[in-house]
Amino acid sequence: MTDFKDLTRSQMLKRAEKHIFSSGLHDSANALCIANMKYGLSKIHWVQYQIGLEPNATFISAPDATVTRNLRRWQSGLGYGGKLSWGDGKQKIVFLDSMPNACGMLVGGLQELPDMDALIESISAVLAEKEIIDNVSIEWDFSVSNHFIDLFRYKPVDNTADSKFNYVFIIHGSVPELKGDNSTRFGFGLYRHKSTILGNMAEEFDTPFGKTWVVMEDNASEYLRLNDFACELSKKKRLRAAEAIFGEFTEICNPIHQGLLNMNEHLLGCQDIQGKDKSSLLPIALRADLPAYLVRGLPNFNEEIIEHLGFTKRAEKHNVKHRLLNANILPHGGGYKFQSILGIEQVIESSNGTRYYITDLATGHESRKIFSSPRELEFTYRGREVVRRTLDLQMCEIVARLMPRTVLKI
Repeated sequence: MTDFKDLTRSQMLKRAEKHIFSSGLHDSANALCIANMKYGLSKIHWVQYQIGLEPNATFISAPDATVTRNLRRWQSGLGYGGKLSWGDGKQKIVFLDSMPNACGMLVGGLQELPDMDALIESISAVLAEKEIIDNVSIEWDFSVSNHFIDLFRYKPVDNTADSKFNYVFIIHGSVPELKGDNSTRFGFGLYRHKSTILGNMAEEFDTPFGKTWVVMEDNASEYLRLNDFACELSKKKRLRAAEAIFGEFTEICNPIHQGLLNMNEHLLGCQDIQGKDKSSLLPIALRADLPAYLVRGLPNFNEEIIEHLGFTKRAEKHNVKHRLLNANILPHGGGYKFQSILGIEQVIESSNGTRYYITDLATGHESRKIFSSPRELEFTYRGREVVRRTLDLQMCEIVARLMPRTVLKI
């Protein structure tokens, strides 16, 4: 076997692709996820080798694997909808390109739906109020990007399910307050490009696939503490908003789907079934016109499923099978979908390092679309096929269907 230091750039990319284990759908969004992710993994492998670690970072995707429309993440070579791992959790190094932001969803139970006029007034009052939590001045982000407040009718799948509430809401949000330098005891923020202090803490590596930045040793430990603080603040924000908007409710779950589990694992748009939440239940929120689901996560993946997915030999060859056996992830949504694109024909890199994706259009006639960022593509969201795939892979069981009533983007 060729030593890593002797690999060509092309061989490094092929090797990185062997460290991507996608349980996603066989569509163009999943293909783009894999095609872009191999660049990000190649950078991590290169840094691992340079500092004396085994170059074995992996990306294990959930069934909603797709692209990220965040331009910096995409240009860094990342996909979305899975767990990014680069160690055993104890190595003091954090790769900053994946940009954890403590995004998550609170699911709460209600006896009655609030009056719409009163609901809008309550939300308007929350938005207008200057709120401080843990000495942080809060920025509400209910309407930013794909964040939302949704109301649903609660429909348990059987009579044994807990039905002490008739309706549920989901609040989806993160902590933009902590992306840049801030007044917390940490001082630095989560995003290197927005935090001067973090930029000074970070170490830069110029890899064959572009620059990348890491924090190491004590700085890595401190970054993880900021991540944990951000995740707790994110949960408290959603709870505070729910209290102000709905009054009394039952907290069902409040998981994070975009944050570090430890110094070597990042939930990059997926949920951890072994999280620190009060409940074992987790939400899967699809398009606004489709039901969402409340599910109970099951340990994944087992030996049989790994073999079914065709991962066994590859995982054993690269000595990463233990990560698959302990993935324990779930999708948090449907993921972006690109109906106009059938597949990827080729990736071309310009002299300045920009990647251009040449894709086949669904219209046929040998027509193509070429782009450098998925932000340039028309998109929709996947539907029930993600839930069906999740069930087929024995990753969860459905506890309740959440039938959409009201979507709020205000």
